[in-house]
Amino acid sequence: MALSPSAQSSPGEPSSGNAALLYSRISADEALTQALFRQALQDPSGTLSRIIEIGAALGLPVSIDEVRAHIATLDDLDTKQWLLKARGGL
Repeated sequence: MALSPSAQSSPGEPSSGNAALLYSRISADEALTQALFRQALQDPSGTLSRIIEIGAALGLPVSIDEVRAHIATLDDLDTKQWLLKARGGL
C-alpha cells in the first residue's frame, strides 16, 4: 500500500509515521531498548537525541516532538513504567 503524496516525506525530513515505525524497531531490539532505558535514567534529553540519531541511521527521520507525541499515545504497561522513570526528558 503506497502512501499518498501528502503523507510521504522527502528523504531526510521527519515524518510522524516514522515515529511509530522507529518505536517498533527499537522495541524489537532488547539490548538497544535496555541501553536507551539506562541512558534515560541519567540523561533523558540525551536519550531523545539518541533516538533521533537512531531514526536517521535507519532511514526513519523523526523530530523530538514526533517522538514525544508518539510515546504519549502508547498504552502498554512497560512503556508507561519506562516513562515514569525517564519522565524528565520524554
